[in-house]
Amino acid sequence: MKYPSLKNYIEGKFVENGNDTLEILSPLDGSIISLVPLSNYDAVDKAVSAAKKIFPAWSNTPIKERAQIFYRYKYLLEKNIDELSELVQEENGKTFSESRAEVEKSIEVTEFACSIPQIAAGEILEVSKGVECRIDRHPLGVVASITPFNFPNMVPNWTIPNALVLGNTMILKPSEQVPLSANRIAELLKEAGLPDGVFNVVHGAKEVVEAICDHPGIDAITFVGSTKIAKTVYVRGTSKLKRVLALGGAKNHLIVLPDANVGMTASNVAASMTGCAGQRCMAASAMVAVGPVDHIIVQLVEEAKKIIPGKNLGAVISRQAKERIENYITEAEKDGAKVLLDGRNCKVNGKENGFYVGPTILDYVRPEMKIAKEEVFGPVLAILRTENVDEAIKIQNGSHYGNAASVFTQSGGVARYIMENASAGMIGVNIGVPVPREPFSFGGWNESKFGVGDITGKSSIEFFTKLKKTTIKWNPESRINWMS
Repeated sequence: MKYPSLKNYIEGKFVENGNDTLEILSPLDGSIISLVPLSNYDAVDKAVSAAKKIFPAWSNTPIKERAQIFYRYKYLLEKNIDELSELVQEENGKTFSESRAEVEKSIEVTEFACSIPQIAAGEILEVSKGVECRIDRHPLGVVASITPFNFPNMVPNWTIPNALVLGNTMILKPSEQVPLSANRIAELLKEAGLPDGVFNVVHGAKEVVEAICDHPGIDAITFVGSTKIAKTVYVRGTSKLKRVLALGGAKNHLIVLPDANVGMTASNVAASMTGCAGQRCMAASAMVAVGPVDHIIVQLVEEAKKIIPGKNLGAVISRQAKERIENYITEAEKDGAKVLLDGRNCKVNGKENGFYVGPTILDYVRPEMKIAKEEVFGPVLAILRTENVDEAIKIQNGSHYGNAASVFTQSGGVARYIMENASAGMIGVNIGVPVPREPFSFGGWNESKFGVGDITGKSSIEFFTKLKKTTIKWNPESRINWMS
C-alpha cells in the first residue's frame, strides 16, 4: 500500500477505531492504496463529545479571529496544491488538471469564508424614539457534513470554511471510497491554527451516516450524494429535529438550437459530458436537439473523439460503476438508440486493471427510455430530438431532478424564455457546466435538493446560523407610542 491505514481524527489526534477496515482502490489502476476504518456509533459519539467541549470557546472567539485561521488555511491549500491534486487523482481517478481545478475551487470557497465577517455582520435600527432593535447571528452548535466520492477535496470545503468561521464545530464523514483527502484537510487545518476538537473526521459507511442522523448532540447535517440517500438522510435527520440540507442527483438537460455557435457548442457539450468522467452532478447527461442540429452533432462527435481515456479522460470510481454505466449503454442500444460513439470495453495501456469508460454518445433516445430518465454518472450523453423549444422544455420539466439546465443559442429571446421556464436551480446560456462562482450559491431544485437554502455562498450563512433579535430601551423619558 502506498499510504498507511487511515485513522479517525478526533480532538486534534488521529485515533485507532478498532473496527473492520475497507480496502481503498485507486481507480487509475485498481491497486490497493490504503485501508479505511468502518467506524460505528461510538466513534461518532466521541467526535461529538470533542466538538461539544470546544464549542463554547470557539463560538465565543471573535469572528474576525476565526476568519484569520482560514486566511492561513487558504495559504496552505495554495502552497500544497500539487500534493493535494495528486491525492485527489489517486483516490478518485480524475485527471491531474481536473484534480487541480477541484482544489482551486476549494481555495475560492475558503476565500469567501474569509469575507464572512464583512457579509454576516449584525443589524441595528432605531425603531422608535429611544428604542432599538438589533439582530445578531449565532452558530448552531455541532454540525456534520457527509460528502461523496466525486470531489474528495472540494465538497468537504463547500461546508468546512463557512460553517467554522460562523462559529460552529464540525464532524466530517467522507465517502469511504475517497477518505485520504479528508485526513489531509484535517492536518492542514491544524497547521493553520484551528483549535483541537473544532474539526473532526469519522470514517465509515452506512452505520456512521445513521449515527450522525440519530445522534442528539448534532444540530445540523449537510449531505451530498445520490437522491435516494439524500431523501433518507433528510427524513431521518429532520425526524430527530435537526436542520438538514441534502443535495441529491441530477439529470441535466442541454437544449441545443440550430443557430447555436457550432464550435463553442460542440466543445462545451463534449467537455460537460466527459469532465470528471461524467461523475459530477453538473455534467451534461441529456442533450435536447431542437430541429435541424445534425451539423452540431457531427462536430460534437468529433470533439468527443479527442477525449482519450487515460490521457485527458479519467477513470470512473469503481469496477461496479464501470459495469453499471456500460449496462445503461447496452440497454439503450437494445431499446433503439443509435450509438454514435461507443466507450464500452475500454482499456488503457499500462493500466489494464483501471476502471475506464470512454466517451459515449447515443442519438435518437426517447424520453421514456431508462437512460433518458436516470442519472448514469458516467461520460455518456443521450440525445433526444424535438421539433420546437416548448417540447424541449416539456422534456426538461418532466425530469424529477432539477439541478441544472443549459441552452445553446444566439437568440437572446429564446435564451430568456428557457431561463424563465426551465425547472432547475442553476441555468446556463452557452455554458455546459453552469456552476455559480462565489459568492453565488450552489443548489438545485426538485429532487436534486431537500431542505431550505443552498450549501455555498451567501445562502450557506443562513443555514449555519440562527438569529437572535433584541429590543432595547434605556430612556424612560422618550415619547411613548404603540411601538415603545
